[in-house]
Amino acid sequence: MQRNLEPLLRRYKGDSESVYNIWFINDDDRLKAFRLIRKGVQQVVDDIREGSFPNEFKGSSLEFVISCISEQKQVFAGASHPFYWKPKLRIPDIYENEANKHAFGEFLSRCLTSTNEEKLLNEIVRLDGLKIKGLGPAVANILYFLHPTIFPPFNTAIVNGFNRLFGEKRKLGSWSEYLVVRSVMLDVNRKYRNLLSSDLGAFAGLLFEIGANKLLIGNEHSLSAAEREKIEKVLIKRRKEVKADDEQGNLHSEMQSHLLKIGSALGYDVICASNDRSRCHAGTSLGALSLSEFPALPVHESTEKTIRLIDVLWFEKGKNHVAAAFEVEKSTTITSGMGRMIDLHHSLPDSTSSLYLVIPDKREKELQLLMQRQSVRAMRVGVDIHYLLFSDIRKHCDGMCMFGNSKDVLQKIAINIGDSHDEI
Repeated sequence: MQRNLEPLLRRYKGDSESVYNIWFINDDDRLKAFRLIRKGVQQVVDDIREGSFPNEFKGSSLEFVISCISEQKQVFAGASHPFYWKPKLRIPDIYENEANKHAFGEFLSRCLTSTNEEKLLNEIVRLDGLKIKGLGPAVANILYFLHPTIFPPFNTAIVNGFNRLFGEKRKLGSWSEYLVVRSVMLDVNRKYRNLLSSDLGAFAGLLFEIGANKLLIGNEHSLSAAEREKIEKVLIKRRKEVKADDEQGNLHSEMQSHLLKIGSALGYDVICASNDRSRCHAGTSLGALSLSEFPALPVHESTEKTIRLIDVLWFEKGKNHVAAAFEVEKSTTITSGMGRMIDLHHSLPDSTSSLYLVIPDKREKELQLLMQRQSVRAMRVGVDIHYLLFSDIRKHCDGMCMFGNSKDVLQKIAINIGDSHDEI
């Protein structure tokens, strides 16, 4: 990027009628909108989770959010159009399709609660991967009001301004196009931050002015072939990483789902880890298979928080006695799950818990070698832990549900990793 944008930026800021002055700097309604929109997005999330979100845009909590955005006409006029329900096209497909609706709700929930840029970008890649019809980067306008230093607004005028300024041919309706535009905007914004702002609304306003033909420019500030290639490589790498992470997460959720179903069929109260309740397998959330509330335990609050993170727990019916505990170790360090098991064992000494590590078949040798380490053997003194293989749980889930009478049925497929004095 060779061209110096400083003269253009000074002209943009010096124009008393520019978006920068009438909207970004001097519009109190812009600042008030951030809080209103955040509260509105939380209401959307709550409505979807509670099943009260309607099957059309009008009258929904989402309409309130988008109305707050589109009222700022200097930049966001027309922001509501992509969200109107178009019955002939069945788009955007978040009103009638329950799976898509819940996926959108969880996306918004994670974007509300996270401030980590990498995690937020991964959420966009995941949403894009669902290929929900009509749900494109118009959602970025919501993200801007949640994270204004991470996500720029996105509309036709901004894209047109971007293309004119940088000599590009980017399009409006694609998340991958949005991520390219965002990447360039962040790089340029960092270079000229002393003239702009950490809030990407200032730079977006410049592009809007150019795209709306309110600010004329000369020769384009072209991206080099190397710069384009670098951006594309980063986006491709991210998509691959998110896909791999989701595949691991799907297997993890599958095992949790099987264990919850088995425990429930055997007559136990079952619950998944508190941070996994929104995860789904075969169209059913893990939360729907779990107790609505975690049983009160006679342990310190900090210890209970650790126990709540165990992947699956079985409780004796109507009691707070842990009958069995399971840690699914798809790809994470096995010792971390083992540590939670040992904490559980020592925190509830009167409990007769059965403790299980649940691992992919390919990690069996890794587990056996780990158990031979002196430090691990010392850590497990007096703690009896078994392990279960993914393939056995998947194969025998239905049979255990149908013919099992208690947790003892697991002994048919469980493998004892031995106490600290035995060789593997």
